[in-house]
Amino acid sequence: MNTLNQHHIAQPRISAWLRRALPENLLLLIARLGIGAVFFLSGRTKVEGFLTIKPTTYDLFRSEYALPLIPPEIAAQMATAAENFLPILLLLGLATRPAALGMFCMTMVIEIFVYPDAWPTHLSWAGLLLPLIARGAGAWSLDRVLWRRFQSSHPTGVNQ
Repeated sequence: MNTLNQHHIAQPRISAWLRRALPENLLLLIARLGIGAVFFLSGRTKVEGFLTIKPTTYDLFRSEYALPLIPPEIAAQMATAAENFLPILLLLGLATRPAALGMFCMTMVIEIFVYPDAWPTHLSWAGLLLPLIARGAGAWSLDRVLWRRFQSSHPTGVNQ
């Protein structure tokens, strides 16, 4: 058997092994934790204590993070709340699609209005968020637990 044929025979086996070793539920969990950590750690720099927004956060939204159409005080409050709460939803796998969509929208706002030259970073964030928006949290999530409870209490054949 020539090398080309051996490659074509081995490739499906390797692909099947990788799918078993790296199941979609694991990949979705890692995406949730990875992007959630990025946003949560950023959110924690904007507050002191539990959720008291630092004066420096308001200063950043007046200068460096200035957005069109949204007053800096409101933008600071919205972004800080989102960065502190949406990652917790991702960690739990609760309301995953809306949480990921909110973080994706924040990413686009940051890319377009704040740091357009940071597109490689924002593209990597989008690469973690888009599968969560498209596929949800996966089996290892509260979304799945709640969906199963809903299905068992409403056995009408509704599919996810």
